[in-house]
Amino acid sequence: MKKLFVGNLASSVNESEVTELFSEYGTVRSIKLAMDVFTNKCKGFGFIEMEGHEARAAIAGLNGRDFAGKSLRVNFEEPKNKRGGRRR
Repeated sequence: MKKLFVGNLASSVNESEVTELFSEYGTVRSIKLAMDVFTNKCKGFGFIEMEGHEARAAIAGLNGRDFAGKSLRVNFEEPKNKRGGRRR
């Protein structure tokens, strides 16, 4: 199972629309979009879990593709310690 990061989502999209889009490349095991608590709109990114070969196909097919007027960014999620951020 691989976890994908999907970014640059339009604020108007919902989980079912994104699931339908990624389902073209395989079975979506789980999806979690970051939602604004006050407006209940998408914050522009989320995480999707798919099988490895399906995840690679989704990255190849969807990274840079236009969806709801925005160019998607799709890649494997990087562990928190490799992304940078604050040091402890």
